[in-house]
Amino acid sequence: MNRRSQLKSVFVKSLSYLTLGLLTITGALPMVLAETIYPQQPQRLAQLSDREEQERSRLVQEANTSYQQGNFAAAEENLRQLIKKFPKDAFGHYQLGNVLYQQGKAEEAIGEYKQALRLNSSYALAHNAMGIALASQGRWEEAIAEYQNALKINPEYADALASLGQALWQQGNRAEALASLEKAVSIFKAQDRPDKANRVEQLLQKMKATDDPSVS
Repeated sequence: MNRRSQLKSVFVKSLSYLTLGLLTITGALPMVLAETIYPQQPQRLAQLSDREEQERSRLVQEANTSYQQGNFAAAEENLRQLIKKFPKDAFGHYQLGNVLYQQGKAEEAIGEYKQALRLNSSYALAHNAMGIALASQGRWEEAIAEYQNALKINPEYADALASLGQALWQQGNRAEALASLEKAVSIFKAQDRPDKANRVEQLLQKMKATDDPSVS
């Protein structure tokens, strides 16, 4: 395997680590499409009674527990119950997309992310997640569009910048890819997220080495 092929393999593996994760009821846990995303408390749905909100929270918590235990089928069942009871819950559709993606059901995951965005067009996490699912299918141009949509909503979304940089590299847009990844590193550092900053810096080093004639 030549150096460029090796690098491509590294990026494909890195993509899921950098961008997806399951959201807990109190914040964001890794979703495939980041093992940590910006904390996001599920917003209370309009016109829910206290009892309904408690039921909603219970289903999300149970799904998260199953997810952490690697029982994705159980997490999926909890989330399907959630959206059956609360079909307008964008948060629930997004979480279900994450669980489906973890089970290798990328196309179904994309459908759930679309539902989340239909309910909440400003859901940057869902755009980024859908981009990762699309990238896993080699649909790079569509993935890039989703990452860019996420960044229109939140220009400081470092996970989306990291995802975008990898997708641009796959498309041969070297300068844009480097710029996107370097900005992601800067934001990760500013947010005190050293693990992610270090991983992106490692990717940058490998990328730059591919065009360095001193590296054999």
